[in-house]
Amino acid sequence: MAVKLTPINASNAPAPAAPYSHAMKAGDFIYLSGQVALTPDNKQLGGPIGQRATQIFENIKTVLADCNSSLERIVKVNIFLTDINDFAEFNKVYGSYFNTHKPARSCVAVAALPLGETVEVEVVAVENE
Repeated sequence: MAVKLTPINASNAPAPAAPYSHAMKAGDFIYLSGQVALTPDNKQLGGPIGQRATQIFENIKTVLADCNSSLERIVKVNIFLTDINDFAEFNKVYGSYFNTHKPARSCVAVAALPLGETVEVEVVAVENE
């Protein structure tokens, strides 16, 4: 059985920084590309990790809404930090978005991220029922 693949580019999210889609739907599953702290008008946010994390989760919410999904439908989160010392501050923001629904998650320290960003988050979700 062939699975229908549908690329999604959300109109109110920052434009992709390279040749990729914001998300790809495969059946009921939604695979979001990594999100960094860009504002909807494609400006780098900068600032402390908590501020960046908030922007990232707002971007994720925007893309998921265009995919007929939401934060509550996320099944897996992958977090990339250039400084593992930001882990605790990032988790404060993360916990405010996932205080009851707790998806599976990984967090890894990396040497560098595109655009000189310090945090990137990608998720896998399912469509709303």
